[in-house]
Amino acid sequence: MEKRDFHITADTGIHARPATLLVQAASKFDSDINLEYKGKSVNLKSIMGVMSLGVGQGADVTISAEGADEKDAIAAIEDTIKKEGLAE
Repeated sequence: MEKRDFHITADTGIHARPATLLVQAASKFDSDINLEYKGKSVNLKSIMGVMSLGVGQGADVTISAEGADEKDAIAAIEDTIKKEGLAE
């Protein structure tokens, strides 16, 4: 299992547009990929799940992947997060 922690710095947090981009990035991989926030964990391939967390600015989240392509999945999601200026 691969895990990465992120501190959300975007003013709007993970709202509709960045959530969509993260779901699209995650959906390219076979691994199970989860987003954890405040003790809740949702499938990062589910737009409704991601939006239901209501991740705002200043939030600390953990993204984990488990499966054959877990390293590539985490790297791609991390790229998306950095490219969009969502977190550090």
